[in-house]
Amino acid sequence: MLILTMLVFIDDSGDPGFKFNNGSSSHFVIACIIFADNLDAEGTALKIKRYRRTLGWRDEHEFKFNKTSQKIRIGFLNEIKSCNFTIRAIVCDKTNIRSPELSRNKNKSYNYMIKQVLDKSTNIQNASLRMDGHGDRSYKKAANTYFRQQLNKNRNLVNKLKFVNSKNGSLIQLADMVAGSIYKTTQKDKTDKDLYKNILMPRINDIWNFR
Repeated sequence: MLILTMLVFIDDSGDPGFKFNNGSSSHFVIACIIFADNLDAEGTALKIKRYRRTLGWRDEHEFKFNKTSQKIRIGFLNEIKSCNFTIRAIVCDKTNIRSPELSRNKNKSYNYMIKQVLDKSTNIQNASLRMDGHGDRSYKKAANTYFRQQLNKNRNLVNKLKFVNSKNGSLIQLADMVAGSIYKTTQKDKTDKDLYKNILMPRINDIWNFR
């Protein structure tokens, strides 16, 4: 029997730091874009590539939520909302975190939030995780060990973990756009706070508010 490897693309919005007086955000979001089939992932990437070209952008021009206009955000999300993937995300109000260990080490808090959202995603199994390639070699090695140990305790959740360059990955860019859309809902003073999430509703499986 053929066992399919799920693809999960992960990115964040906000930041995992706790220096609120020095610019750290009050909230942090991790978004997971889940493909049950590689063909669905390829089809979605092709749609993003075609939309990029309608804008007159070069193939290497990156979609980043915080660097695109409202018009392009809406166009992008409308382009992909009918594609075959699901979204699971975690929204963390960091002012509720009481753990000294997490508040002192942003890499630990980052990894912990990813673990939380994946561990609660019972539909994910035998997954190939793709994460934006930030961090140095030692972080990547430690993260690989952490996720394999923490997430494969009770089921075969992680098959492999790969860090990718977002400039060369349309689906990591998709994760960035989705994470930014969800993060926007935490900015209560913004008139467009619910605009992007509402477009994504057909694809959203769950958004968990961590407290």
